[in-house]
Amino acid sequence: MTRAGAIRLSGWLLALAVLAVPVVAVLRGWLAAGQWPVKYLTIDAPYTHVSAAEVAVAVQPLLQKGFFAVDLQRVRAAVAALPWVAAVEVRKRWPNTLVISLREHQPWARWTGNRLVGADGDVFSVPAAQMPAALPRLSGPPGALPEVIAFYRSAVAACTPRGLHVAGAQLTARGSYTLDLSAGAHIVIGRDQSQQRLARFLAVWPQLAARHSEMFVYADLRYANGFAVRWPDAQVPAVTPPSTPSAGNT
Repeated sequence: MTRAGAIRLSGWLLALAVLAVPVVAVLRGWLAAGQWPVKYLTIDAPYTHVSAAEVAVAVQPLLQKGFFAVDLQRVRAAVAALPWVAAVEVRKRWPNTLVISLREHQPWARWTGNRLVGADGDVFSVPAAQMPAALPRLSGPPGALPEVIAFYRSAVAACTPRGLHVAGAQLTARGSYTLDLSAGAHIVIGRDQSQQRLARFLAVWPQLAARHSEMFVYADLRYANGFAVRWPDAQVPAVTPPSTPSAGNT
């Protein structure tokens, strides 16, 4: 390329650069928040525990840059951080609307402290003032939730036909189970042969209930050949067990 040609090419490049500056400036202004603001927020939700106002307050600071600059990931994270929100979908609708669809947690039980278990098995937390009262109470070591849920459900299926309503289940760090009944009674089952021990107790329960007008206070099934039952009037246990529970079941 000749020197004259190089000079002409440099001149063209310089001219294009000069022209590009106002074009970029125009585009930036055209895409700015003032030109394309988000005017409408559409929320699709059941509104059982989460209100439209809560969602609007959570996302409002993220809408200030306008329609094109809205970060959908940040909006999704802001809504997902609200109590009771289980899943969120966010999308833009031309020319000025943000659409948010959310699914709420469906509480099924309380789990170890002030956490909740959803109908799909997910664990979540809500403010203490919003904690539902009439839920089964489950507790156990970290990672034991699936096992406790399975035991609770099997216990409910076994106890309900006998007129015993299970309100909760506890699993200790040593693997010992206790059932809590809605009437306030407790059934200590232990950690070995829990299903068989509960079945043995339930087989005798109708005869025991026929002899007592009140619900028992405490039943200890941790015996090799029987169980002990304590009644409100401190009567002698209905089934006399050995003097101590069988080894390894405390």
